Amino acid sequence: MAALLKLIALDADDLAVISAHVQDAGVRAADIIWRQSEKRLVIGMNRLDWERTLKGGTVARRLISALRFDRVLSCKSRNIDLEAPVDAALELLGIEFHPGDAPGGSVVLLFSHGGALRLDVECLECELADLGTDDLGEDTEPSGLDA
Repeated sequence: MAALLKLIALDADDLAVISAHVQDAGVRAADIIWRQSEKRLVIGMNRLDWERTLKGGTVARRLISALRFDRVLSCKSRNIDLEAPVDAALELLGIEFHPGDAPGGSVVLLFSHGGALRLDVECLECELADLGTDDLGEDTEPSGLDA
């Protein structure tokens, strides 16, 4: 199995790299966790393994990943029901950073169907970490028993 990805973003350029990796990630509303007292937002997701695809992988693979933002002052949503049923699915299209009073600003997570989360942050502090594949048997080589 290939090494699992772990990226940290501390500026807009870093966040653009993370945004590319989470493009088209599947997110359940129940997996968006806002911990106001900790100034933290965590999002569990099922993202495409873009690196494998770009290296010529013939079978698309999805990875279970966690996206974390720290130093979050507020979290506001539009067209996202955080109380939706567990299976309510969203598609993350991308992430943007809009600078405000340095080093702070706003992070905007854009979802399909007009959904969005806006995070007002003290400073940009984000981490994307892969936790594993979504199918344990998918990443193994053929055994030869199918012949």
